[in-house]
Amino acid sequence: MANIYSMTGFAAGTLEVETGSLSLELRAVNHRYLDIQFRMPDELRPVEPAVRELLAAGLTRGKVECRIGFFAHAADKNPARLNAMLLKQLATWNDEVQAVLPEARSLGVADILRWNGMLESAALPADALSTAVLELAQRVLGEFSAARAREGDKLRSFLAQRAAQIAELCTAVAPRIPAAVAAYEAKLAARLREALQGADTERLHQEIALFASKIDVDEELSRLQTHLTELQRALDKGGAVGKRLDFLMQELHREANTLGSKSVDAEVSRASMEMKILIEQMREQIQNIE
Repeated sequence: MANIYSMTGFAAGTLEVETGSLSLELRAVNHRYLDIQFRMPDELRPVEPAVRELLAAGLTRGKVECRIGFFAHAADKNPARLNAMLLKQLATWNDEVQAVLPEARSLGVADILRWNGMLESAALPADALSTAVLELAQRVLGEFSAARAREGDKLRSFLAQRAAQIAELCTAVAPRIPAAVAAYEAKLAARLREALQGADTERLHQEIALFASKIDVDEELSRLQTHLTELQRALDKGGAVGKRLDFLMQELHREANTLGSKSVDAEVSRASMEMKILIEQMREQIQNIE
């Protein structure tokens, strides 16, 4: 039996490297499609495509936030240094701007130091850390998937329990239809005898047949059982079944609603209402299934 995964989950991990400590968090909520968003230092952006590919291979749906951080060792002996190429480029741009606009203010030291990418930290070489980031991402993704699978097992049990309750209601409803027809037949026969002072057998049979046709729910009960069987099959198959299960909820609700509209028996009406409540409970939980 394959796992069923919840779209909601959280996992985090850290990895010590020579120059500091990497951290990575994954958190997700339900979403119609797979939407992966990253929060990470600019120095680690080059590894984003590889991490995205890794996550996309292991996830199908959900809004996923991936946070990656790097904390350099406080005792690191390799302090930040200026980006020499960028510094020269800024000096050239500064000269070109002042040649056209002599009144323009020259760049100050503070301006230069704040310039994006000006300070390079030897403690954060993105190329050297890429392998470590992917290693950490792989480990955290495994823990993330395990957490989602545990939640998926709970959802599977919840749905199977509700499906069993609906099946019991179907079993209880089936015998009540012949009883309802028999009661109507006795009431109609008495009414015809009183009105016609004698039973018109042909008309009586026609009325009973028409009534039985109107309240016949064999087809609805059969479809309910078929959908419940398909629901169990999907739960047993596992994998990304959220959309399939959501469709089955629509079909189950349609048949339960028709069952109620045809009802002439209080118990059948009650069973229809109970079914719709159970189906709605299932539908709410299915929104969390991948």
